[in-house]
Amino acid sequence: MKVINFMGWRKLAALFSITLVLASLGSLVVQQLNWGLDFTGGTLLEVHYSDTADLGGIRQTLATEGYDGATVVSFGSDRDVLIRLSHGYSDSEGIVLLGKLQATFQGEVELRRIEFVGPQVGDELREQGGLAMLLALGLVMLYIAFRFQLKFAVGAVVALIHDVIITLGFFSFTRMEFDLTVLAALLAVIGYSLNDTIVVFDRIRENFRKVRRATPVEIINISLTETLDRTLVTSLTTLLVLVCLALFGGEMINGFAIALIVGIGIGTYSSIYVAANVLMLLNVSKEDLMIPVKEGAEQEDLNP
Repeated sequence: MKVINFMGWRKLAALFSITLVLASLGSLVVQQLNWGLDFTGGTLLEVHYSDTADLGGIRQTLATEGYDGATVVSFGSDRDVLIRLSHGYSDSEGIVLLGKLQATFQGEVELRRIEFVGPQVGDELREQGGLAMLLALGLVMLYIAFRFQLKFAVGAVVALIHDVIITLGFFSFTRMEFDLTVLAALLAVIGYSLNDTIVVFDRIRENFRKVRRATPVEIINISLTETLDRTLVTSLTTLLVLVCLALFGGEMINGFAIALIVGIGIGTYSSIYVAANVLMLLNVSKEDLMIPVKEGAEQEDLNP
């Protein structure tokens, strides 16, 4: 097997990761996120058209009537439309909007549902979502430290934080709407990236105990080379499904699919370079992974 010198590029990879993280943090500070209705509050209308709804015409009507920031998407069928009005609109204004839509459509427009999400609920969702991610990272670090070793736990958590920050930075930079589906995708990215990292760490631990005459750099390169096929096949098949969802799944799950595409792409990279790079910075060695021998066992070896 030809061993790929992954760690020979670790300094360049570290510079690339630091640049992406700093750019993402800068975008989050300057532009912040384009919070969706779930976080900012507003009015949600579900309407049913007697014939195929023209989404472009509905958007033009909303823009003409001064409903800035409105989102119009298909919901279930080409006759069902979901309209999201940004914060500042109320239930009564939603009913007025329904009348304006009826005036521009020759058939019938039926109101199926109207909901108002207050900003207080949005603040609670934002806070609970952030706490959910922090709790997930904390539990991940505890699990890795218990299963492997503290240095591996630090590497895994740094890689996960790296993935989350860059994914958030992508949404901040592109100004795509950040709603609860995207938050769910972020939590899924944490689980996916963690699984990928654990596979790599498991092989690194195995090779540290099995390969005797090799430096830590060589052992990590061997481990990454051995897991490369599995990593690429798993990531590519997952990305293939997500690309199909992003292209043909409709606007309702578009943000969810794109968040997973970005997160899994950067997560595959981080499981190879970020997590392993942190292990190198922490000077991982065979001694860190040696199985401790109990005192009683030592006495039995000395006195058979």
